[in-house]
Amino acid sequence: MRKVLHALYRGCGALAGAALVAMLAMITLNIAGGVFGFFIRGLDAYAGYLMAAASFLALAFTLKAGEHIRVTLLLQRLPTRLHRGVEIACLSMAAAITGYFAWHSVDMVYISWRIGDVSQATDQTPLWIPQSLMAFGVVVLFIAFVEETIDEIMGRRAPPPKTDEPAHIE
Repeated sequence: MRKVLHALYRGCGALAGAALVAMLAMITLNIAGGVFGFFIRGLDAYAGYLMAAASFLALAFTLKAGEHIRVTLLLQRLPTRLHRGVEIACLSMAAAITGYFAWHSVDMVYISWRIGDVSQATDQTPLWIPQSLMAFGVVVLFIAFVEETIDEIMGRRAPPPKTDEPAHIE
C-alpha cells in the first residue's frame, strides 16, 4: 500500500509540474497575442486554473518530501517522548483540518456540477472542472497527513536530530 501511496504523491507532483509548464505556455501565448495582434479567449483564466491546480496538486508531494515549512525550534528541544506526543497531536490536527477542507472541497465541486456553475470570465468554463483538481489535491494531502500520523504512532518516522542549530528548512 505504501508504494501505491508514494506513487500517488509522485504522480501529483508530476501533474503539478506539468500544470506549471502549461501555465507558462498559456502566459507566453497570451503575451505573443498582444505582440502579434491576436486574442485567444480565456487564456488568462486557464493560466489561473493551472496555477491553482499546481499549488494544490503539489501539497502532498511537498509534505512527503519534508519541504513544508515547520517550526522546529521548540520541537527539537523537547525530550523524545514529549516530542513524539506533540508530533502525533500536530499531525492529527493537520489531518482533521485537511479532512474538513477536503470534504468541503469535494462538496463544492459537486454543487458546482449540480447547478451548472460556470466561470464569469470570457472562457465560460464549467467551474467543477478546475475545482476538481483543487479538491483532488486536498484529498491526497489528507491521505498523506493520515499516513504521516499513522507512521508517527507506529514509530516509523525518524526523530529529528538533536542540535542547537536551527533546521535548514526554516
